[in-house]
Amino acid sequence: MRQRLRFVFLGLSLSSSWGNGHATTYRALLHALASRGHDILFLEREQPWYAEHRDMARPDFCELAFYREVAELDRWREAIATADAVVVGSYVPEGVAVAELVQQRAGGVVAFYDIDTPVTLAKLVAGDHEYLAPAAIPGFDLYLSFTGGPTLRRLERQFGARSAHALYCSVDPRLYTAVEAARRWDLGYLGTYSPDRQPVLDRLLLEPARRAPRRRFVVAGPLYPADIQWPENVERMEHLPPAEHATFYSSLGWTLNVTRADMVAAGHSPSVRLFEAASCGVPIISDPWDGLDTLFRLSREIVIAHTPEQVLSALALPEQRRKAIGLAGRKRVLAEHTAAHRARDLERLVLERAERRAVAVA
Repeated sequence: MRQRLRFVFLGLSLSSSWGNGHATTYRALLHALASRGHDILFLEREQPWYAEHRDMARPDFCELAFYREVAELDRWREAIATADAVVVGSYVPEGVAVAELVQQRAGGVVAFYDIDTPVTLAKLVAGDHEYLAPAAIPGFDLYLSFTGGPTLRRLERQFGARSAHALYCSVDPRLYTAVEAARRWDLGYLGTYSPDRQPVLDRLLLEPARRAPRRRFVVAGPLYPADIQWPENVERMEHLPPAEHATFYSSLGWTLNVTRADMVAAGHSPSVRLFEAASCGVPIISDPWDGLDTLFRLSREIVIAHTPEQVLSALALPEQRRKAIGLAGRKRVLAEHTAAHRARDLERLVLERAERRAVAVA
């Protein structure tokens, strides 16, 4: 019989997906954990930006509560102390103080869930301790990372992580699946504006749009500067709620995946949009980075593009080939990258670590 675990998560946001990928990651993972019979409390720092753009104020798979300052976490002292696992996420406001409080009070396994690992490491090297201090890292039983590969050993050797493991983002296939939708665009991109992604977006979407004025393109996501010169055949959508993602992807011939510069440098850092798009059966054109070939078979389950010419070549592939790539990518994701896979991984890691702690105490 499976052991019922009590989890407490302290993350950036569960209630609002506006301008962040954390919410969809937590929603998928926590729903999968709840489906496995576990009890979950999510504590979210009340912030005006997310409060004004909430699209999940009352989740049915966990308890969601808000706090206004670190001292207010005392209200959940018992929950933190008695939980089987307490997970602190990256980019939590005053995360250094939150980590210290959790490590002092938690009686079970304590984990750091780094949804931004390359950014985190760059900050640590630069002496920027916005949400994580080097001194806190050895205090976590588990360091769960969105980045795998060599970065895991670096976390252990350079920063003293006790046990670093990849816990990649994932997809909830209940929400991300192909739906009946008319083809509206040849190529689309879904993502919040980022200065380091913009040159790649320009090279792999805007430039192909300029060269193929009869094709249709779309960029969906918030925070893009007003001075960007969008080609006339590129449609802009300011914000697309998660509930509309599947329809969006199903309306595309292809979707583009663009990776943050820090994640390209680290490698082995898939984005949640990569798995969500593939789960909807839309074929993906991606910028290249180390480790991508460990997640998808290149040219068969995903297409790599360095140049505008390669993007346009992909768009010109026969329809049968386009569909085959999309279906193969979906098959791969459903076999290895769903939230259910990640929930089982997290459950296993927590139980293994708890057993080691028990043996050490004995």
